[in-house]
Amino acid sequence: MPPDADRGVPGLIVKFGDYPLHHGGVGAIRSLGRLGVPMYAVTEDTWTPAAASRYLTRAFVWPTTGAEDPGRLVEGLLRIGRRIGRPAVLVPTDEEAAVLIAEHQEELAGPFLFPRVDPALPRRLASKRGLHELCAAHGVPSPEAAFPESYEQVVAFAEQARFPVMAKNREAFVRRSRPAVHGTTRVATRARLLALAREWGDRPGVILQEYLPREQAEDWIVHAHIGADHTPRALFTGVKVRSWPPHAGMTASAYVVDNPELADLAARFVKQIGFTGIADLDLRFDRRDGRYKMLDFNPRMGAQFRLFESEAGVDVVRALHLDLTGRPVPAGEQRAGHRYVVENIDLPALLAYRRSGYTTPHAPARATGTEPAWFAADDPMPFLTMLARSARPGAKHLYELWRAGRGSGGGG
Repeated sequence: MPPDADRGVPGLIVKFGDYPLHHGGVGAIRSLGRLGVPMYAVTEDTWTPAAASRYLTRAFVWPTTGAEDPGRLVEGLLRIGRRIGRPAVLVPTDEEAAVLIAEHQEELAGPFLFPRVDPALPRRLASKRGLHELCAAHGVPSPEAAFPESYEQVVAFAEQARFPVMAKNREAFVRRSRPAVHGTTRVATRARLLALAREWGDRPGVILQEYLPREQAEDWIVHAHIGADHTPRALFTGVKVRSWPPHAGMTASAYVVDNPELADLAARFVKQIGFTGIADLDLRFDRRDGRYKMLDFNPRMGAQFRLFESEAGVDVVRALHLDLTGRPVPAGEQRAGHRYVVENIDLPALLAYRRSGYTTPHAPARATGTEPAWFAADDPMPFLTMLARSARPGAKHLYELWRAGRGSGGGG
């Protein structure tokens, strides 16, 4: 039986930036909407999949980049709050939203409900450097990393580094405005690293990180909602089977797998750092030394959160709403063996992983059930809208592949 939510307190999905095909926001709208909670969402336009959900009371069309002045974003949220007309639970879906809410708690506290946290903590967690320093301070393993402040420091790093290495944007907030790399980038050689570094300017905004060989590693995820006492109200563990782009991007397929060791590591870490709210953690198990190494700590809802639901019908978004409205979060075991599939990216991911021969030893041989990211029989329009919005870029991509195939085959 699903938990008894307070239907008098609506939810508001908050996102900044232009990424209309976001299945996590759709999942949150459905999750609370099925409990009878009125749902609102910030959307890029009226034709996003989220805006098409039958569980959405109203979409607030507000195109943003994520790089606006914080005061402008706060005022925009307050205007939305006035239109809703009653306190609403904020559900951020990106780092920009999570950090803005944390750093402007006093201004937003009237019309909105959200976890109270150290205002500086979400920004620090979203920063690759900040997370690395927190892990080091609290004894949580993470890949070895360097944070060069100049081209000369990149050169010095390259002289002693073991390649390949991973290059990532140091701060979450530069990925849309001035990214050094477009997502996590595997750099195979010293020459390639120096070529990239020449484009980074005088102050490279990157982290250069130890490469954990995928043949010797396994990707794990932890999703949790942490209460005001910094202990989990709900905590789930799972293993990532495929991502897109392969091995470095968004989860395309994953399974729920019980992992008490990982759950204990995550619970201890959130308590040590004093975190409150929803957290989405990525860790890689390194078989070479038998340790879980922290890669990312997203201080907000993860896009694949609907993978996880307890026997009591609780996921992290439902736990957040229950907790903030003063209702108990029912205890229950996670549904081990359940699978999550993101339909529009899992097929190319599946083909890529088959070619690479990569396997996930802890993935169950057979799923006990499957949660599609997009399709839902009781709410089909987001799936159809996603297909319609994906058709043009998908066709363009196939055409480019066809042209490339023609060109390469001309001399055969």
